[in-house]
Amino acid sequence: MGAAMNPPSTSETPDRRKGRWQLILILMMVIGPMVLATFMYKLQFWVPESRSYHGELIGNGQTRADIGVQADQDRWQLLVTAPTACANDCQQLVYLARQLQISLGRDASRASHALAAAQPLSTEYEAKLKAEYPQLQRYSLDLSTFTRNAAAPGEAQLWIVDPHGNLVLRYDARVKGKDLLNDLRLLLKLSNIG
Repeated sequence: MGAAMNPPSTSETPDRRKGRWQLILILMMVIGPMVLATFMYKLQFWVPESRSYHGELIGNGQTRADIGVQADQDRWQLLVTAPTACANDCQQLVYLARQLQISLGRDASRASHALAAAQPLSTEYEAKLKAEYPQLQRYSLDLSTFTRNAAAPGEAQLWIVDPHGNLVLRYDARVKGKDLLNDLRLLLKLSNIG
């Protein structure tokens, strides 16, 4: 008897239609941006040309070992690589790395500075490093590995390396200290590691 009182309706009620439209709109709001972002990435349209960093981004998962430096480090590192003799450009970058670490102030303990050289240093510069750079970490640079890496040019470079040993940014000797410091501070601010 209850079935006869409520016959099945063949037409949709307005509330049901409204609910379907709301569901479709919600799905479009969730899935639409993902689809748009995928097309933007694949087709390279509406991609911003500006960037917030000053060095060359190394975003392919390379580590210190990929440029010929074997080291264990659990902090951020300002690593200077010298594939040839550590001449003026190299020495300037070593000085800059130390100054940047000092400039970090209360975050200075989160970073270190290091030099990886492929050739022995001159006796004068070696003495200067021992006297003036007591916290400078020293590594050897495997030149054959370094030269095989496309991201590693032939002159002295300064690399920002994360606590896991991943290469993040690379700079040549023309870098301005203020720009590099801004990049490093931003990385430390955004990072929960190191």
